[in-house]
Amino acid sequence: MTRAGHRRVIPVIGGTVTGAFTGVILPGGADWQTVRADGSIEIDGRYSARGEDGSLLYIRAKGVRSGDPEVLESLLLGEDVDPVAYYFRAALTLESAAHPEFERSVFVASYVREAARVRYVAYRLT
Repeated sequence: MTRAGHRRVIPVIGGTVTGAFTGVILPGGADWQTVRADGSIEIDGRYSARGEDGSLLYIRAKGVRSGDPEVLESLLLGEDVDPVAYYFRAALTLESAAHPEFERSVFVASYVREAARVRYVAYRLT
C-alpha cells in the first residue's frame, strides 16, 4: 500500500496474438497495477511476443479498469463479470524491428477480465 494506492504486480505468463502479427506471448512480462481507493485500477502492462516468423514484438499497455464498486470487488475476487458492467481500456505502444509499421501507429484496446485470464482486442487507429 502506498499513498497512490495498492501496488501489485501481475505476471504475464503466456497467451497468443492473432491478426497483423501472429505469435505467442512470452513469459516474463507483467502488469504493474495501482488499485485506487475507489477500486478502479491503473494498468501498466509490459510484455513481449514471438511471431510465427521468429520476430519479436514488445507491447506496452497503459490504461484503466473502472466501474461500480460491487462490480470492481467481484473482479478483484477473480469472479466472472459481464464485460458491459465495467470499463477496461488501454492505449498500446508496439515495438518491433521486423514490423516498423507498428511503431508508426496508435493502438487502443478493449479488454475482458475473465476468472482465469485477460483477453483483449486491439485496434489500429487510422
